[in-house]
Amino acid sequence: MQSNGAPPTPREDETQSEMANPSAAEESKVVLVQAKEAHPYAFHVSGPRNVAFPNWRDIINSSWKDENYKRTVIACFIQAVYLLELDRQENRNEENALAPKWWMPYKYKLVQTLIDERDGSIFGAVLEWDQSAAFADLILIRPSGAPKAILALRGTLLKSPTIYRDILDDLRFLAWESLKGSVRFKTASEALKSIAGKYGSANVCVAGHSLGAGFALQVGKALAKEGIYVEAHLFNPPSVSLAAGIRNVGEKAGVAWNKIRAMLPSNVENQAISANTVAMTSASGFRNWVPFFGNNGTMELKKWVPHLYVNNSDYICCSYAGPDGLKDKNGNKENLGGRTNGQVAAKLFVVSKGKQKFLEAHALEQWWSDDVQLQLALRDSKLISRQLKSLYTVPSPIQTQGRPS
Repeated sequence: MQSNGAPPTPREDETQSEMANPSAAEESKVVLVQAKEAHPYAFHVSGPRNVAFPNWRDIINSSWKDENYKRTVIACFIQAVYLLELDRQENRNEENALAPKWWMPYKYKLVQTLIDERDGSIFGAVLEWDQSAAFADLILIRPSGAPKAILALRGTLLKSPTIYRDILDDLRFLAWESLKGSVRFKTASEALKSIAGKYGSANVCVAGHSLGAGFALQVGKALAKEGIYVEAHLFNPPSVSLAAGIRNVGEKAGVAWNKIRAMLPSNVENQAISANTVAMTSASGFRNWVPFFGNNGTMELKKWVPHLYVNNSDYICCSYAGPDGLKDKNGNKENLGGRTNGQVAAKLFVVSKGKQKFLEAHALEQWWSDDVQLQLALRDSKLISRQLKSLYTVPSPIQTQGRPS
């Protein structure tokens, strides 16, 4: 009630407006509540800002042909896998789940979740092109370059329900530089082989971040050995292991042996070489020393070229981008790990920012950031060569004596 003819105060005016239009008042309250309760991992809060969603123009000029667009969208799909597990842990339903918002705008749908049977956690997902959703936006066909299916694998999630199994696999890689003993390796391999058989390997992609990138690399390599080549995108792949350190010691010992051998007389050298050859052939750790078969050999092999995205400030993956290489200023060359007959190859993208804190350098969201600056690097990387060269070598025969053939 007003007195002395004074104009209403702002609060009184707001109250009268709410009384006159209660529905508008309720809507404004809902908006305020939503703004206050917006989750930090919600797509509209932390997702990419300047990436166009698919539309009918992609039929003519596909955004998927842009490497930056492809990297951004695939990184979003991996983020969705992290959120699938968080949605599970925090008991979200279809109405308030965070994960679907990270794939639906790009016209993909969830068709399979990969479950770790040890703790029931979600560590991966298969996403397929959603033609029904695309039709709604007049996208009549799948844009060129867009995969029909993607297997996305998350990394370590520091939450109590799943951290034990995640760390166990981290330690597995640290100790042996291999993840084949994990149940996740078998599950991911079967899923990738399944969608490759369904859609064709050229229409399939595997991607992962951190530990998930380690699985993606080893699963993709295992399929490549079977002649199934799928596109791979590896964000912050792990590169540190005790096995690698031991192998480096072995390499240094080999260099020292070569120096000693050069000083030996010819007859002693030949005997030493023969003994050394037998030892190397008998040790499983040195079977990849045999000559490579290139285009002029008896075997012609197709390249499997994974895409690696690394940050020099991230000690987990920085070894892939060692300081001994040269950056490609043209940005259009491939990294040849060791450049062995042109067979071992990988595209290595390095963040060109200065020194960063570890958590920032290892974060997945940097790969869809507006200000990310990447350089396609050309380096002689022993690590990439070691990871991939087994695809293009033939195991040397091991001769045994005193045993029936």
